Amino acid sequence: MNNNIEDKRYFLKDYIRLETDFSCTEQNMGISPPPVEKPYKQDNIRVALPKPEGWKGITDCSLISAIAGRKSHRKYLQKPLNLEELSFLLWATQGVRKNIKSVVLRTVPSAGNRHAFETYLCVLNVNGLESGIYRYLPLEHELLFEFSEAGLGEKVSIAAMGQYFVGSAPVVFIWTAIPYRMEWRYGTAAHKVIAIDAGHICQNLYLACSAIGAGTCAVAAYNQELMDRLIRVDGTEEFVVYLAPVGKVV
Repeated sequence: MNNNIEDKRYFLKDYIRLETDFSCTEQNMGISPPPVEKPYKQDNIRVALPKPEGWKGITDCSLISAIAGRKSHRKYLQKPLNLEELSFLLWATQGVRKNIKSVVLRTVPSAGNRHAFETYLCVLNVNGLESGIYRYLPLEHELLFEFSEAGLGEKVSIAAMGQYFVGSAPVVFIWTAIPYRMEWRYGTAAHKVIAIDAGHICQNLYLACSAIGAGTCAVAAYNQELMDRLIRVDGTEEFVVYLAPVGKVV
């Protein structure tokens, strides 16, 4: 009986300590939240993506078959993706379902609806797009052209520790985390839920690929410095956490 009382005391002590830690987050101190989308210059080149209501070539595949057939693909046909297919994949992984004032509801869950990620694309073979690095703007459902340089396919493969199948795909999804978006609400607990949220995004990519006859492979083995440098993020306030090449498969 005494042990039970002592256990309760320790539990309550830890509970109070954790509640105190949580109350010190910037959200609870009344500080305004960071933006849900990384800012950009208005004169940067943007590419409009086909809207969901205009998609005609996307198959309404069975969720059961998509889950049953889910597997990692490391070999891709030498066929390009098109903008409609890319639009669908971006919407499925970070797209906006509804925007209600300051609340942005997306197609994937996120702890506290904080969505700490930015989606970059290493575009190598997509009809209608110049080869280069792009960033997805979920609020506008557009692509922001970041830059282009020679040898991107080889460079992304080298940054992925010599996994050359990565650079053989028409496009590589590269997700970065901006930790402060989650830290604003969760403090030191933020990093755990950022890792969990990354899984939600990539699983949606796997399932969405089934609707366009494509495949993907989640990649977490990469050189952090090289991958951050490749897409030109600082590696501190924003850094790569996950990537996935996408291409047509048999």
